[in-house]
Amino acid sequence: MNESVERQLYEIIAKQSGIDVATITPQSTLKDLGVDSLTAIETIFEIEEHFGVTLPDRDPNFDTDSVQGLLTALQQALDGAAAAPDAA
Repeated sequence: MNESVERQLYEIIAKQSGIDVATITPQSTLKDLGVDSLTAIETIFEIEEHFGVTLPDRDPNFDTDSVQGLLTALQQALDGAAAAPDAA
């Protein structure tokens, strides 16, 4: 995982949920961080817009999946975008 991507993701989660970025760990779930479902959806939209990718609809599961799962889904989306034929 690219540390810059991880840091940016943590900052987006912190901004959207109004929590200190230092409280976020890879093992945290958004539910653990006090993120409700509406804020989780807004966070996903912000992540997609920020990174210019589309995350899979089924990933992550906010109740049970960790921030690491979100990082993995984001990295896969970034890798897929980089491998696309029209990627610069």
